[in-house]
Amino acid sequence: MKTLIDIQKKLVPDLLEVLKTRYSLLHLINQNQPIGRRGLTDESNLTERQVRSEIDFLHEQGLIEVTTKGMLITDQGKDILEKLTQYIAEISELNQLEIHLKEILRVENVIIVPGNSDEEDWVKQEMGKACVRYLKKIIMPNATIAVTGGTTMASIASVMSPLDKVDNYLFVPARGGIGEKVENQANTIAAEMSLKAQGNYRLLYVPDPLSETSYQNLINEPSIIEVLQLIKNADIVLHGIGDALTMAERRKTPENIKQKLLEEKAVSEAFGYYFTQKGEVVHKVRTVGLQLEDLDSKEYVITVAGGSSKAKAIESYFKQAKSHMLITDEAAAIQILRDSSL
Repeated sequence: MKTLIDIQKKLVPDLLEVLKTRYSLLHLINQNQPIGRRGLTDESNLTERQVRSEIDFLHEQGLIEVTTKGMLITDQGKDILEKLTQYIAEISELNQLEIHLKEILRVENVIIVPGNSDEEDWVKQEMGKACVRYLKKIIMPNATIAVTGGTTMASIASVMSPLDKVDNYLFVPARGGIGEKVENQANTIAAEMSLKAQGNYRLLYVPDPLSETSYQNLINEPSIIEVLQLIKNADIVLHGIGDALTMAERRKTPENIKQKLLEEKAVSEAFGYYFTQKGEVVHKVRTVGLQLEDLDSKEYVITVAGGSSKAKAIESYFKQAKSHMLITDEAAAIQILRDSSL
């Protein structure tokens, strides 16, 4: 396939751009259906005239249905979309990017999906699908899966499907909630993943962060001890990476700590730890649940984060080398490669 793609790039380069455009539009329709022409224009980087022309083509080919409520993707359109994924990866040279990223970040496995999740929500959905596919490959009997919170983890939950192997799977939150939107909290995400994967779940009803007194009181509660044991013994961990200052704001961090993070030049956050660009820990909040050192004993740690804005945070976190797999997007990968060449 690589030879054919190289020939196409030289002889009909415009054809590949058109293909990627139509692939992107099919994705947007699939994720937002029913969606009108104006909505599709707003979601894409195309003009209204371009969108109108592409809609006419996709409709004529039987890939979408145009109704009074908006556009819907047909079964044939979904089939084409699924089959195009690998081809789009090839023409976007994502395979080569994956190899370079593994070398730079020193991680065992990397999966890169096309696009920029900072700009297009469907890209985050694609990272979620890639995570579910990988999870199905590595899942072991009676596995316990610990998941963190955040919008990326919520995207994975939204595309979760029944796990192929017939067995008992348990989903647990990796730590307490930080008081954000309920749909982005680890408890909610663990429950949704469990229901869609046809597994079981346990919840952890504690806030994050905690004062030292509250922490000591909570970890001695029998119900908390039981759930914490399940979390600590999890076989698989799914987690995202946060921007340090953004996470500090979400946690309503005191001003003196935020100032410290600024002075120490913290760029990333994961599991309550704040890291510099060199991967040094400059601050840790008291949390109930998985700690960074707990990851060493896990069978699989899967990190999912994308968008060019997260590139530095991803680089920073992977200086700790606590993950077996990174699932990211094209924009983040390209930015990381650019940073490494400076």
